[in-house]
Amino acid sequence: MNRHMELQFQVECLQDVAVVNCSGRMVRGAALDEFRRRIEKLEGVRVLVLDVSDVDHLDAGGLGTLLLVRRWAMRNSAKMKLVNPPVFFRRLLEATHLNSVFEISSLKDALCILRSPERPHRLAVA
Repeated sequence: MNRHMELQFQVECLQDVAVVNCSGRMVRGAALDEFRRRIEKLEGVRVLVLDVSDVDHLDAGGLGTLLLVRRWAMRNSAKMKLVNPPVFFRRLLEATHLNSVFEISSLKDALCILRSPERPHRLAVA
């Protein structure tokens, strides 16, 4: 991955679940602003999953934007998960004491919350 690549993201929605795959640099700038605006346009989201496994840099602007997205999620009664943050990302959250603010999980754990009580578990029968 190019270390100088600006933030790239892809939003995938399925019913009330939005998964945002992020890669590159989550740093202050136009791409980060667009990331926040795109998420804030989502409607009817119950679960917001931010896959940050391919983020290679995070600055104060990125942390601030994550806090704004978290606030948006709370206002919209959505559950937000940060999935698979790299070691440097986790250390930065710990150093700023934001690790207690964000729900951090593996992809497997995040998928477990996609099941809600109103959605029956379906088993495949061969």
